[in-house]
Amino acid sequence: MSTPASTRTSTAPYPAVGIRPDAYRLPPTARPGRVVLQVADLERSLAYYGGALGLRVLTRDDDRATLGAGDGARVLVELRELPGARPVPRRGRLGLYHFALLLPDRAALGRFLAHAAGLRAIDGMSDHLVSEALYLTDPDGLGIEVYADRPREEWRVRDGQIEMATEPLDVESVLAAGGGVPWDGAPAGTTVGHVHLHVGDLERAKAFYHLGLGLDQVVWSYPGALFLSAGGYHHHLGVNTWARGAEPAGPGDARLLEWELLLPAAQDAAAAIASLAAAGAVVDTAPDGGTTRDPWGVGLRVRAGS
Repeated sequence: MSTPASTRTSTAPYPAVGIRPDAYRLPPTARPGRVVLQVADLERSLAYYGGALGLRVLTRDDDRATLGAGDGARVLVELRELPGARPVPRRGRLGLYHFALLLPDRAALGRFLAHAAGLRAIDGMSDHLVSEALYLTDPDGLGIEVYADRPREEWRVRDGQIEMATEPLDVESVLAAGGGVPWDGAPAGTTVGHVHLHVGDLERAKAFYHLGLGLDQVVWSYPGALFLSAGGYHHHLGVNTWARGAEPAGPGDARLLEWELLLPAAQDAAAAIASLAAAGAVVDTAPDGGTTRDPWGVGLRVRAGS
């Protein structure tokens, strides 16, 4: 049985959290990299991701483009066009629930809130205790979160779990943090903070992502959901069963094709791929890591990168 971290001695600056996997465990600096999305109309999506989210085009060809923040330091989103791809239905599909862009500070979130509200682009907003978040939907129905973390020393831990909730956002306070400065696009330091997936079964998801990939469980009492991470973060991956009865996204659907998990060195990525293979996943190896698919067809690329 996996062992709660809270039962072991820790010299870390924050309380020990979570349940670590029994075998391979990811390095604490592991983090998500780019997300690769299949969309129906590349021009339409570029207009949205540039206008609403403030991402800039880094590379472009006839049917795909890569996007990043203003500094162009890393690819955050890759768009691949499949003309006529079916949009996500209201009840969702197994696969992407949302991917999340993490802004560097609350001031940036305040500026983004004012901008997105002016476009009437916001579908929801929440205070999750560890973070403050806005929710949007792209033209194909793919979910997006834009958020800023609260300082880690303010996160609360109870019985080994990081406390998270879904509470109303203090809109006026977040707007005030923006200082009245206009939004000028996704700022330097913006990253993909986490990916959240609709799955068919939490136990199968746990077997793949916790026991296979090596993520720690950090929140397991949230209704219908499980949150996992490396290094004690509140979550690099969320999985939920909220799209009950839905089918997995298929080849002709707008969907998440793949997301990346970046590890500090090639040997770390190779170890993660080997652990997934040992857990029964079908993997393809590469010099810097490898690829696989989760039980619902979502692609995962594990590689060395920063």
